[in-house]
Amino acid sequence: MKIWILALAAIASGLFLLAQDGPQQAGSQTVARPRKKADPSAGASAGATATPVAPAASDLPQIPSKLSPKNKIEAAEQAEASFTAESNIVTVDAAVMDSRGRFIPNIPKGNFRILEDTVPQTVTQYAMGTAPMTVALVVEFNAAFQSYWSRGWQQTLQAVYAFRSTLQPDDYLAVIAYDLRSTILADFTNDPAKIEEALGRLRIPGFSESNMFDALTDTADRMTKIEGRKAILLVASGIDTLSKLTFDKTRKKLQEAGVPIYTVSILQAERDMADASGSMGAIQRMDFLQADNELRTFAKDTGGQSFFPHFLAEMPQAFNAIAQALRNQYSLGYSPSNQKRDGKFRKITVQLVNPATNEPLRIMENGKPIKYTVVAKAGYTAPLPVQ
Repeated sequence: MKIWILALAAIASGLFLLAQDGPQQAGSQTVARPRKKADPSAGASAGATATPVAPAASDLPQIPSKLSPKNKIEAAEQAEASFTAESNIVTVDAAVMDSRGRFIPNIPKGNFRILEDTVPQTVTQYAMGTAPMTVALVVEFNAAFQSYWSRGWQQTLQAVYAFRSTLQPDDYLAVIAYDLRSTILADFTNDPAKIEEALGRLRIPGFSESNMFDALTDTADRMTKIEGRKAILLVASGIDTLSKLTFDKTRKKLQEAGVPIYTVSILQAERDMADASGSMGAIQRMDFLQADNELRTFAKDTGGQSFFPHFLAEMPQAFNAIAQALRNQYSLGYSPSNQKRDGKFRKITVQLVNPATNEPLRIMENGKPIKYTVVAKAGYTAPLPVQ
């Protein structure tokens, strides 16, 4: 009996100890008490597996702070914006005119082909419409060719008043006269009274010199920031005697400005008569031929037109053609395949083609093909690299 009592007491004592220690599981670790680091000098027993030990906070690498001086500089360098121009759009205003100076409308986009330095480009923008125009009327008015009541004086006044008659209420006009220097008779305005006052001042010429190159470049520079349809209308003999700029420099500046120039020459019939009668010397003849060539070049380079009327009756037709070309245009755009920013001049050619045959487009009127001319600027200057 005593043996059973002692056995029961021993069992009860063991259960009491187990209750105090709680359940035991092999290999379990408590979160509250981190495991002590193993002594690196002690070797692992055979068959034992090494358990990774979490490093202490002091052993971890420091988290870099954005507030440290070094990282402030690095963050600023990363945040600094850097831009690279992926592409630039070149816009070309083109007018398609028939042999009588009339605008030809409704030509589809697919018939236009643009060549840049003889390389075909893809036309991505296309629009056709009418809009008011802004014109700078640059008039040669000197004592050499426009002396009071001379033929040159009459032709000049006939020309400027004929052009004024083509203006519409929303058009803006500036009047600049030049001889020894340029004079702005009226700045850009659509007020008929101010335009009449400016034209009325073209009566008595002053000096006999002519600074055509300087007058053109100064006017083109002023017009570079003007939006919309804009042009320079030059009424002149084409002779230049006193400009600071040479012909080559003038040509380059006008190309860079990108303002279309329309030229109307005076004294054509008088020159023909003087040449036929032998009263015109060889030097003077060469001066006038050079003047005509300069007028043609300025118009062609900038996308304008040149006119050489021999009779006063031809003036209205010339100015109507100019108004047609300025009010009605095709606005084309393309992203050039040559994206180099080298500041070089790129030559542009606008053609009308049949996309099926790649041949020049035939435009028919009353069942007959008609002759036409595509008027557009001769090129543009590529931008320079962004500094």
